[in-house]
Formats: sequence, C-alpha cells, structure tokens
Amino acid sequence: MALIELRGVEKLYRMGDVVVPALRGVDLTIEEGEFVAVMGASGSGKSTLMNVLGCLDRPTRGHYRLAGHEVSTLDRDRLATIRNRLLGFVFQSFNLLARTSALENVELPLLYANVPATQRLQRARAALERVGLGARLDHHPSQLSGGQQQRVAIARALVTDPRLVLADEPTGNLDSATSIEVMRLLQALGRSGITVVLVTHEPDIAEYAARVITMRDGRVLADERRTPVAA
Repeated sequence: MALIELRGVEKLYRMGDVVVPALRGVDLTIEEGEFVAVMGASGSGKSTLMNVLGCLDRPTRGHYRLAGHEVSTLDRDRLATIRNRLLGFVFQSFNLLARTSALENVELPLLYANVPATQRLQRARAALERVGLGARLDHHPSQLSGGQQQRVAIARALVTDPRLVLADEPTGNLDSATSIEVMRLLQALGRSGITVVLVTHEPDIAEYAARVITMRDGRVLADERRTPVAA
C-alpha cells in the first residue's frame, strides 16, 4: 500500500523578481514500511522534498497524497494535525530542550496533542526503553552523549506512534560508531512497519536503506532498490 504519492510536484520560491524552482515535476511513490534514503548535493532539492513530505511546506503545483489524504491543499491547521498524527521527525541537531529531562523531552509532542499526563508518562517511558535509554529517563541532554541525545530524539519521534519517520541528516553530528547505532535503530523501525525517509549526503549512510533516491536540480535523477547493509 502506498503511504506517499507525489504527482507532478513543483515548488517555486520567489526572491524579489526572480522565481527559483526547487522541485521540478517530481513523481514519487513510497510504500508502507519502506526505508528510503534521499541523496543529492546542496541545492538538489532534497531538503525541499523533505519539507513537502513532512507537511512543513505546500507544493506550488502538483498533488501530494499521504496515507490516502490529499494534503497539498490543506490549510496550516489541518497540516499541523496531519503532522501530529502521522509523522515523526529526527533532525541533525537533536533539538532537545536543554533544561528538560529525557522523559520530559519525549513527552512534549503528547503534551501538544492534549494526551492525559498518566498516558504521556507511560508512552514516553516506553519510547525511551525502545531505543535503549530506559535507565536515562531523568538525565538532561548535557548528561548524555551525542548518540544518546539522538536516541532521545528518535524516541520523541516515535512517541506519537507515527506511520512515517522523516530523518534529516540524523548522523551528521555523530562519529562513525555512533552513526551505526542510530542506523541500526532506523532499520529496526523499518522492520516494525514504520516508513522511514532519510535525507543524507553520505553514501555510506545511504547504504543502510533498501532504496536510494538521488536528486539533482529539483528532479529525481535515479531511484534504485538494493540490498541494504546490516547495521
């Protein structure tokens, strides 16, 4: 079953009198449970594609269906609802609150969703245990290694039970050994049925995905399925 369907998606940005095309007629289908890496040089359109997939930006033209919903024309409030129900985000810079414990950081999306306090605690604890941090619930980011901070960020992405996790350069601030730990977690998510779309400029990181999409000049240059490296 297709979770993501893009048809003729274009994204144009206006800079003064100049119109800059960031996406040029992208057609893309991603099935439920796939682990996909998106690669490309700076300016290739991969970050814009991530923003569109994450409902952070709307296409200028074309159609985007997410889990059967046409989201390309939704207003800001409806897009926020879709993001909260279906999506989880993992970023290069972790984006954790410095004065807040790991447990409280992971609880945050549930707080925005008005989930009762007892349920928030249970689900946040379970998400941290899932990424191997059950013994670090009360630690603040400054008390955690870079790899542990990224695992907290992954737990935060998982706590809402998303169908799609979008990871933007999640290993960019990590050493090689810690990067492998993070990729092992992302592969495990794919095996559990969660769709993972990873943006990276590192070919060795893309090798952990079962499908690699290469962008250039706002277009899909290549779309290759392969046997992924086991983390």
